[in-house]
Amino acid sequence: MANSKTRDLTKGPVWKALTVMSAPMSFGIFSVIAVGLADAYFLGMVSAAALAAVGFIYPVITALTSLSIGVSAGANAALSQRIGKGCDAEETRRLGLHAIGLGIALSIVAGLLIWVSFPSLFSALGASGDVAKEVAAYMPLWAFSFPFLVTMMITNSVFRAHGDGATSAAIMIVAALFGIILNPVFIFGWGPVPEMGTAGAALSTLIGRVVAMVLALWIAWRRGLLGICGQILHSFGKNCRTILNVGAPASLSNAINPAGMALVTAAVATVGDDAVAGFGAAGRVQSILLVPLMALSAGIGPVVGQNWGAEKQERAQSATRWAFGFSCVYGAVVGLVLLLFAMPIAGLLAAGQADQDYAALYLRIVGLSMFGYGLVVIANAAMNARDKALWSMSLSLGRIFAIYLPLAWIGVGVFGYIGVVVAAAVANVVGGGAAVFATRHVDVFSFPTARAVEGALKST
Repeated sequence: MANSKTRDLTKGPVWKALTVMSAPMSFGIFSVIAVGLADAYFLGMVSAAALAAVGFIYPVITALTSLSIGVSAGANAALSQRIGKGCDAEETRRLGLHAIGLGIALSIVAGLLIWVSFPSLFSALGASGDVAKEVAAYMPLWAFSFPFLVTMMITNSVFRAHGDGATSAAIMIVAALFGIILNPVFIFGWGPVPEMGTAGAALSTLIGRVVAMVLALWIAWRRGLLGICGQILHSFGKNCRTILNVGAPASLSNAINPAGMALVTAAVATVGDDAVAGFGAAGRVQSILLVPLMALSAGIGPVVGQNWGAEKQERAQSATRWAFGFSCVYGAVVGLVLLLFAMPIAGLLAAGQADQDYAALYLRIVGLSMFGYGLVVIANAAMNARDKALWSMSLSLGRIFAIYLPLAWIGVGVFGYIGVVVAAAVANVVGGGAAVFATRHVDVFSFPTARAVEGALKST
């Protein structure tokens, strides 16, 4: 292998490789979600305007964060395939440095654009008065923190490409812990620290990202995954094009979902405020329940990438089969639990009885289709690792804009809130079927043959 710190994902049981890569990421992804929940909790104690600002801010910054996710996906695809091919350590270090350099350049430009344009952007979205002031307190610091986030995430993709999901997850947890622990300190002011309100939430996020980025770079450098190498700019343009071939479509793919959800929420708003509140509460429950599937999508990329680079296509296909199988089993369990206990679960995050009723209805119906959404995110990651990012982008676009949005607006007009709920379930199921078709077409999935089943049993 290219480096002694690299885990060889081309040997041994495929399910074990997926588990090693995905299990730690569950904690990392959950920690990221926890930061958003903590911000909402503490800012809700500040004022109604601060809490309302969170509702405007988070869909926007989620879409903007898609840039870091996309470049990370491109770096992971390029690195994992070269590691699978057995390229030397200097070449993989150089590629990692090129990915970080590209990410820093893009994120600085994006951060400056955010800084300049956020007043007009949020005004167009409807933020005004005290809410606009709270947004203005948060966004400049968030924009300044963006390059640190991108650098951290690309460095994490270097760890994952080398088969190390645990360190990547630990870095995410460190960033989250700093953000959560420092939240009340800066928001309310403790000791010599003045009360900063909404700006304090942004500052705690900034500090967490800086600390996590420095830690990630130090570990990667110390382990030799990044470092000084000869001819540092050799193939820089070619490597950047390779990364962006996956990164650009992957960025758009990840931006599609929050953008689409904002338009679906507009459809729900025609029903009433209680429906919007219940829909939002159900979404927060759903985001927590999807953590294992999102972690699996983060873990499958390096497994598919390394095996594809090593020309072990059957192992790459087997990894996708195992991941699809887990999504179906996990989705069935979650669907059953939500069918039976949707009401008390909804009550954990819904404020009033009407909100709870709307949230529970969503969870009961959409919960049965969650397996389909899992197939979509897993397929996207597997196809990105195979350099087929246009296929993953088309899958995400089709699910949202060809199925979910049209059905949601037609459904809400004809049947009310339940029309939106059924639209979400249909989009998940149809999207899951499309995911199977797409992955078969690009050869990262195949239905199990007798030989594949025999091999899986032997490896187990």
